Order: sequence, then structure tokens, then C-alpha cells
Amino acid sequence: MTDLRRRFVDQLRHNGAPLSPALAAAFAAVPREAFVAGGFQRRDGTWVEAGSRGFLDTVYRDDVLVTKVDGGLPVSSSSQPSLMAIMLAALDVRPGDRVLEIGAGTGYNAALLSALGARVTSVDVQADVAERARAALARARVEGVRVIAADGYRGVPGERFDRVIVTVGVAGVSPHWLAQVGPGPIIAPVEHAGTHPVLAVRGTADGPVAAKVVCPSGFMTAAGPLTAAHARSHPHPVPPDALSAFEEATPARWAQPLDPYAYRDLSYAAGVWSTRATHAAIRGRDGSTLTLLDETGTGGAAILSDGAILAGGGHALRYAAEAAEVLDRWDAAARPRMQAWRIALERTGDPDAPIWCPATWELDR
Repeated sequence: MTDLRRRFVDQLRHNGAPLSPALAAAFAAVPREAFVAGGFQRRDGTWVEAGSRGFLDTVYRDDVLVTKVDGGLPVSSSSQPSLMAIMLAALDVRPGDRVLEIGAGTGYNAALLSALGARVTSVDVQADVAERARAALARARVEGVRVIAADGYRGVPGERFDRVIVTVGVAGVSPHWLAQVGPGPIIAPVEHAGTHPVLAVRGTADGPVAAKVVCPSGFMTAAGPLTAAHARSHPHPVPPDALSAFEEATPARWAQPLDPYAYRDLSYAAGVWSTRATHAAIRGRDGSTLTLLDETGTGGAAILSDGAILAGGGHALRYAAEAAEVLDRWDAAARPRMQAWRIALERTGDPDAPIWCPATWELDR
């Protein structure tokens, strides 16, 4: 098992995870298998039982492990470890820090935080998920973690924390978290153009609130006030069967297609400049494609990694022109990375349960 975890840490480093000695030691020490004892779903939809052939090899891969499915949709998981490492590095935990975790998941992230010396309070709206996380933490003999079954929007009333980490996709940041956290950041995956880029957020419950992008990511979406629609909301990603036929509107503009990181940077910029930006599965195309979705949700324009534009639906020409404008602006801005944007958040959403959401962006120069 020691060799398996050592290879696991090496894999995380190879995949670009920023592992300090303390964080590497945490990943090497915490038994991930204890947090998926009920099994998990493979990417092909089949279920892996604990103790089955290849179970541990799969557990110690740099991959997400879906542990709960409802109506065919994943609703709880153990996140991809390299993404967890990036978020934990951004959180910059110090021994003795009080950390509020929103979204208990399997309990694995809380166990890593504990290994870093934090005192953790983890809140999950799903009572059965919270109970399984408690059981897993006990099974792994992890101390210093409290798991509460409650709506994470309110945090833990009456308590104070040094840092907050959110492990579920949200539309914005709860003012309760801002009121309960000290000078440390809130690390949260906040919806933008159909994905959930991780933000490092700082501010007070009454503002101002500002953020910077830590990294791209995609998370399962939270429930309740944390998913409230607002003026800057983007359409949800759509499956291929929802779209009309898309045809080429303009040819490729770049001889060398964008690599996946640059394509994510383009997608982020598209979300800054258009509230219709999202991701969609286009027929005949692998993976998820940056799309400006029209108001019907069945057409619009898709931007490919080589700069070609596909369009379809009743407003295809208009959306193809908007997509071309996005490409022109991105090139004119010297193709900024998503981390180059400075973000100001505004208080919006349900007046009875407001959230702070990204509202304006400026590029660092």
C-alpha cells in the first residue's frame, strides 16, 4: 500500500499538482479507499465494488470517483485529486486553522485538511452523504473533523473560521461565509459559461468582494440558494439531442488549434463578454464545445479549438457574428489566461437569501 500511495503522489506531481511537502505527505498518508468503501461508478457507468479486482489501482488514480447517483445523474463524489491539491494549495492551510468545508462528499477532502493540521467543520445538505462521510472518517481514524447535515448556504451560525473551501459548484458566494471567515480566502468553484472555475474570494458580508481565478474545473451543482439565477447567469450546458443541426459558418482561423488550457481561457473570456456562453455537446464532435446558445436553447454558434465557427437554428447568422466578435476580442487582448482577470462581485439573487456573484471583470496589465 505504501508503494501504491507513493506512485499516487508521483502521478499527482506529474499531472501538475502543486504539492508542498506537507500536502504530499497528506496524500501519502490518507487512505482514499476508506472513503469509497461503498464502491463507485466508472466513467463507463459500471459500478466498482470495494475489494473487487483493480479496485485499489482505480482508487489511486488521478480521477474523480462518483459515489452516489440519483436518476442517472451523479450527485456525490470524491473529486479528482490533482484538482483537490490545487484548491488546497490555494487555501494555504496552516496547522490549527479552523476550516469550513461546504460539501462533505466522501470525507476525503476533510481528511486531507486534517492531515494538514486543520480543524474542520464540513457541512452537507444530503443527510445520507453526511452520515457516510462521518463513517468513513471514523473508519480512517481521522480526528479533528465535524460533519453537519445542513444547508451549506448558512455556514455554521455563531462560529468563526480562518478559511472556507467549497467542494460543490455554486452560482455565487454566500454572505454568511463572508461573515464567518477571517482574513483567509474562500476557495469556491463558481459557475461561469457552463463550467465552475475555482475562485479565490475575499471580502466582507456587506462588500466589497473581489476574486481571482485559481484554475478551471467542473463540479456537481449545489442545491438551494447557492444556485440562484442572476443577471450574469449563463445557460446550463446542453446535450446534443437538444440542439438543431450546426453547420460551418466560418472556416478555421488558426493553423494550430488551441491546446485544452488555451481553449478554457477562450471559454472564460467568452463568458465575460457574453451571457449566452456555455458548453454543449455538438453532434459529430468529441467532448464539450464552447457555444453561444440562443434564447430557444436549440441553436446558436459553436467555437471550435481551431477558431472555426459552426452555427444553427433560427438566429444562426447573428450568433455566428457574435462568436466571431468574441474571437476578435480575445486575439486583440493577446489571448489572456483566465487567471489574468480581476473580478468584482455584486450582491444579487433571492433578496431573502442573497449571494455574491461575479459581475465585472478587468484584465491585469
